[in-house]
Amino acid sequence: MARIGVISLSDGRDYVHGGIVGFIRTAEDRLVAELTAAGHTVIRGREPIGGNDCAVEVARRVEASGVDLTVLHYAVWAFPHFTMLAAGALSGPLLLLSNIDPVQPGMVGMLAAGGALDQIGREHARLWGDPADPALIAAIGERARAAAAVASLRGSTFGRIGGRPMGMNTAVANTDQWQRVFGIDVEEIDQWEIVRRAELADAGEAKAAREWLERNAAGVHYDGRKLTPELLERQIRSYLAMRDLIAEWRLDFSGIKGQPELTQYFATMDITEAFLNDPYDWNGPKHPHVCATEADMDGALTMQLLHRIADTPVLFADVRHYHADRDIWDLCNSGQHATWYAARSDDPAENLARVHLYPEVFFFPAGGASVHHLAAPGQMTLARLTRRNGSYRMQLMLGEFETYDEATNESLMKQSTPEWPHAFARLDADAGDFLSRFGANHIHAVPGDHRATVRAACDLLGVTLDEFTRAS
Repeated sequence: MARIGVISLSDGRDYVHGGIVGFIRTAEDRLVAELTAAGHTVIRGREPIGGNDCAVEVARRVEASGVDLTVLHYAVWAFPHFTMLAAGALSGPLLLLSNIDPVQPGMVGMLAAGGALDQIGREHARLWGDPADPALIAAIGERARAAAAVASLRGSTFGRIGGRPMGMNTAVANTDQWQRVFGIDVEEIDQWEIVRRAELADAGEAKAAREWLERNAAGVHYDGRKLTPELLERQIRSYLAMRDLIAEWRLDFSGIKGQPELTQYFATMDITEAFLNDPYDWNGPKHPHVCATEADMDGALTMQLLHRIADTPVLFADVRHYHADRDIWDLCNSGQHATWYAARSDDPAENLARVHLYPEVFFFPAGGASVHHLAAPGQMTLARLTRRNGSYRMQLMLGEFETYDEATNESLMKQSTPEWPHAFARLDADAGDFLSRFGANHIHAVPGDHRATVRAACDLLGVTLDEFTRAS
């Protein structure tokens, strides 16, 4: 969850402050109790602010505790310049919160403080309500999680393995813009490092991993040509090579070009990308490392933001086909989906029991295994950072992954590339509108409805929100 600072503001007249400080503390106690019960870590100001020096001292203490979001709490009328002084000592996002108890004019205090912050251009958000209202606590949590996700981007490093794939302009971003808007550095690494390090990788681990896959996957379909035990171990050694690169260069997330050099002359990166994104491998549980195929920078950035918000692996897919008769989209990409999406289970065996490793298709003459499965059903948040005329926008929608009877699933998959992983998605978007203005061929998804948190993150980043809905 998030670290939330709570600072209560008061009246600057000593005789008034002394009479209302108990009321303020009681209101703050209720707020802190609800936020804590929701799972957040709350850092309270030492005391309600009733003076200039106190405003600065309390705010500095909260700032030093490393909070993701600071809630400036108005249970009473509060002198607005206390807010201005506190805000000057706080570098992170601010949320102004008013109670709705008519006994004291907390709403008046919030509006006066918010107006003062507006006058100097200090960005902030505002909420109001009773802490006993779950919707209010949820809204604070959404803002706090968004702030934590945005903060996690700043100072991070993206590893770009290879360059632009197959002339794909939407896979390449401006590194200066990334640094300015998101605070992210880009480390350029040649694909030769995967080839070189794969040859040096631990052969014993590669063999053990292959045997683990043979035991746990629904099938490893060797054909003696495009998929052999040796080719599968080469893909596993590529994963080990990426694991070393991530550790050596301290990469927070990454992307691998793959096509055409590796896919024509070495092996596909499907095993590498799937298991980097997974929360486990043959060694046991691990943290997912976001890795985008085709070195898609904005795709990887979208995935990293969604991962920080949802705390799950993130799906990466092509928008492959629209089945108009079913109003269903086939989201399908060459082996990129994390195997976790097969069942979305904490037990790797349950997921892998639905995963097949098939020989790669004609697109990839070097061969290797494609990590095939059908994504489990459920509600999804789908999103993609795209650029229009040089400015970022977040294209966002809600959707539902669906599955059908076995014969229907097989029939639908065979209409595109059956060897690859698929997700059948019903989008909360008009098909014509989506195809007319969606700004990329890749799309990304996480389970659940996280749109409110994504909206808050966009607000904090200054990124335009472009939300799809069905035509009424």
